[in-house]
Amino acid sequence: MFGGVAFLLHGNMCCGVVKDLLVLRLGSTGAELALTKPHTREMDFTGKPMKGMVYVEPEGVRTERKLQAWLELAVRFTQTLPKT
Repeated sequence: MFGGVAFLLHGNMCCGVVKDLLVLRLGSTGAELALTKPHTREMDFTGKPMKGMVYVEPEGVRTERKLQAWLELAVRFTQTLPKT
């Protein structure tokens, strides 16, 4: 879909990796909050921002703890979606 690897939870995209960027599905509110954090930006692989999706740059996931925190946010949001 976007030239990377995606991970699904109950049939819904949760997170992924494109080149060296972590991709997270956080929903509108979660993405807004995430974008206030360092090393994040809107996911815009088509040149147009995708609502509810963010990129986290490598600096934002340098430690296992930081990576785990980001993944937990994506899992928490994805679990609210209907199973497909």
